[in-house]
Amino acid sequence: MKKNSGRGTRFQHRRTVRLTAAEDKKLTRQAATASISVSEYMRRLFFGGRPIIARTDDQTIRELRRLGGLLKHHFDVVKRTGNAGTLAELDAALSAIRRSIEALSEK
Repeated sequence: MKKNSGRGTRFQHRRTVRLTAAEDKKLTRQAATASISVSEYMRRLFFGGRPIIARTDDQTIRELRRLGGLLKHHFDVVKRTGNAGTLAELDAALSAIRRSIEALSEK
């Protein structure tokens, strides 16, 4: 095994995992999205127990949730005025935000 160029722990054991082509493609894509190697991604996922999300995706999700909260506040204000057209637009916007968050979370 190659020396780990002084960047932390030198790994001395290796495990083999069999994957389908689709699973390997998904694993490689997720590791690239998180900007880490596939082996590091697997170690973090296996030992960390939580999904790994790229920093930019995490920031985007946080911002989308903030915007959704602001829209929900406006929902109450518009509901009091009784403007049905604006309510429909706000509902569509909230649905789009929700779908975007779900899509980013599934990456």
